[in-house]
Amino acid sequence: MAVAEATQAQAPKKTSKTPIFIGLVLALVGGGGGYYAATSGLLGIGESQAEAPHGEETDHEAPDHSGAASDPHDDGTATDHGDGSSTTAVGDLAFVPVDPLVISLGPRSAAHYLRFRAQLETPKKYRAEVQTLMPRVVDVLNSYLRAIEVADLQEPTILVRLRAQMLRRVQIVTGPGRVNDLLIMEFVLN
Repeated sequence: MAVAEATQAQAPKKTSKTPIFIGLVLALVGGGGGYYAATSGLLGIGESQAEAPHGEETDHEAPDHSGAASDPHDDGTATDHGDGSSTTAVGDLAFVPVDPLVISLGPRSAAHYLRFRAQLETPKKYRAEVQTLMPRVVDVLNSYLRAIEVADLQEPTILVRLRAQMLRRVQIVTGPGRVNDLLIMEFVLN
């Protein structure tokens, strides 16, 4: 009798796999439902191909780079898609240089300063307005770059994050639709 009790005490108790199976099924159903909601437009974050108005370029269509005008009414200006994004013809772009910035990094860093130079991509019709607002743009970029930690500047992916953050700040300063992109021309730690 003592031997039978000892073998029962050593045998591990089998756990039920039902919670794992239920969790897997719920994850699959939730993922499928989320995909359907996103692609069908229920969430309002994506526009499906079927819902796109005729004549507008969607993400799934390749742009026509042949040089021939595909639309006889196209005057080469920006086309507003209604969702805040726009397609701008290459001939309608202007690049506005941002004054070079030199940011001192402080005594704790191996580098003494950061040299930064950029250009703003803007539609030609807003070029003068963006140039007028350049002191505000330089101020917001200078303030943002001074607030960055020195250790963060050493990361290889820092340019992607900095560019996105600086573009967002510049777009707030200049107003909606005036600046399409921020191009980093020089980012040197010395």
